[in-house]
Amino acid sequence: MRVLSTRLRGIPSGAVSDATLERLYAFPRARWLRANFVSTLDGAAQGADGLSGSINTPADARVFSANRRLADCVMVGAGTARVENYGPARKPLIIVSRRGRLPEGLRDSRTRVVLATCESSRRRAGDDVWVIGDDAVDLAGVVARCAAEGMPRVLTEGGPHLFADLLAAGLVDDLALTVSPRLVGGDPLRIVAPGGALAGRADLRHVLEEDGSLMTLWRLSR
Repeated sequence: MRVLSTRLRGIPSGAVSDATLERLYAFPRARWLRANFVSTLDGAAQGADGLSGSINTPADARVFSANRRLADCVMVGAGTARVENYGPARKPLIIVSRRGRLPEGLRDSRTRVVLATCESSRRRAGDDVWVIGDDAVDLAGVVARCAAEGMPRVLTEGGPHLFADLLAAGLVDDLALTVSPRLVGGDPLRIVAPGGALAGRADLRHVLEEDGSLMTLWRLSR
């Protein structure tokens, strides 16, 4: 992996070490929300099998792991966690579900899994069930609860519907996006689900490259 462009000073030339990678992806402030996605050249967020794993690359996996190490917790939509077969992680998982349903693969986790839901799900609040919002999950409230519980650096891995809602709420600080050197065609999901219009700009912070994969980091305006 090599650096093509970066706004950071003092980044050494040559192959990117794990220490340099963590410098490049360090969260700028204590309270921060980063989105992490992979996309194909034609904009697909998933392969023909409907999974993001079929379009990622070893370089993307390395950045994915670095972002997880740097974050305090990982926020994921319940649908994405179910489809992508999420299992227990080293960092706490915050599963967002309006219906209050936790994916089966996470129900007996030995590591922390929090279900963030709303009143309409009829779930009772507890240490690992956050009832925040009436008919929909109040995402700003979830982010605030993460910070209050000592998890201010939040990494979201989607999916596209949760990402769209977070963008609409003005909660996303930056986007780590890998462009995979693949084409899939068809009409797959993009990283942002269709729906309401979004307006905003992004500032490019760096571009890394390995075997045709481009790993980028974008600072989003709110």
